[in-house]
Amino acid sequence: MIPSALEYQTGFGNHLKSEAVPGAVPLRQNGPKPAPFGLFAEQINGTGFTVHRAQNRRTWVYRLRPAIHSQGFRPLAAPPPGFISDFAAAVPTPEALRYAAQPAPPVGTDWLDGVQTFAGAGHPSIRRGMAVHLWGAERSMERVFANIDGDLLLAPWTGTLAVRTELGWLAVGPGELLIVPRGLRFQVHLPDGPARGFMAELFEAHFQLPERGPVGANGLADERHFKAPVAHYEDRPEPTEIVVKQGGRFFTTTAPHSPFDVVGWHGTWAPFKYDLADFNSLGSVSFDHPDPSILTVLTSPMDTTGRNAIDVGVFRGRWDPTEHSFRPPFYHRNSAIEFNAVIASPSNTGPYQDGAFSFTPYLTPHGVGAHSHARAMAAGDGPSRVPDESLWLQFESTYLLGVLPQWLDAPTRDQTYLAQFQGWQTGPLVG
Repeated sequence: MIPSALEYQTGFGNHLKSEAVPGAVPLRQNGPKPAPFGLFAEQINGTGFTVHRAQNRRTWVYRLRPAIHSQGFRPLAAPPPGFISDFAAAVPTPEALRYAAQPAPPVGTDWLDGVQTFAGAGHPSIRRGMAVHLWGAERSMERVFANIDGDLLLAPWTGTLAVRTELGWLAVGPGELLIVPRGLRFQVHLPDGPARGFMAELFEAHFQLPERGPVGANGLADERHFKAPVAHYEDRPEPTEIVVKQGGRFFTTTAPHSPFDVVGWHGTWAPFKYDLADFNSLGSVSFDHPDPSILTVLTSPMDTTGRNAIDVGVFRGRWDPTEHSFRPPFYHRNSAIEFNAVIASPSNTGPYQDGAFSFTPYLTPHGVGAHSHARAMAAGDGPSRVPDESLWLQFESTYLLGVLPQWLDAPTRDQTYLAQFQGWQTGPLVG
């Protein structure tokens, strides 16, 4: 049963502690003999043992029964048909693409079967790369899922998810993000009916907050606005199917009891939710449009040369006071791919309705169309407001993502997208 009211603890990357029963977490050591109340102690590591302390991610859980059990794993007979981790057939197209919102999933589709991979690069077996997915769910999950291959970031654009994890419950709706670290078992419920959204899967490293650098001590996303669950356990000794994705393949086993039997936990390896309304947008107050990195919520650096496996950006309601500047983003070619998803649109009409998305490949020229350019050039120079009803999410990656072939001729692809880039109004040359 989904709790009627959920509680959270805050602080992205903080060392957190939660007890469903007071005293479930030992104070002086992690593995006493015996553990409190006869519980079983288990450590879940998200990073190597010897990384710098600031980067270490691990959590100790105290559960009714060990997570290990006597049933072996076997290949899942009917793996999720659209959840792909092998990108050998993916097309590294140089063409910018735009799509309408995907239709609702068929009746009876749970979240796992409703994942549809759009593009990706690398492979989880070498811990390099990332993937972009869409998902839709029509019913709550009965099985439990653990993604060994990578961290997941979910963003609903319609519907609400109540996500049960080993560490507790989180509720996530449109305008919010959910981060589920790899290896953690979870289950997606639909308290308000069908839901759809977008997802990034990160095979390497982990999501982290970007450095503020010259911005200073404040602005962008704050650690305190990220919410982690509190311990919530069930004592249910009934068979439970657990599905695992590892190396891009799906396996299943049957546990003799519920995996959601953690009575208490402490550590830094936890799921989080984040409300994008809490993001403090920054920008220019003089001239020119700054780089979109100024709107980055989360990132995962690849190296020290500024290349990132993923940047998660948000374009939300905000003021633009720049003077004598072309207000839409300038025409550009980026050394990264851009996946832009519409979470909410003020009018919800035209090509950029809720749930629509676009894909711009690595170093492909892009920007607004001829009509939008003419309108922007004719607009006044006073401060303008991006409406609060507008919310776009961006996944950016230095990886050369390939698009899965089925998307190139998908019914929802806008085949007229490139037609807007003609009919430019140019001025006379001088001299």
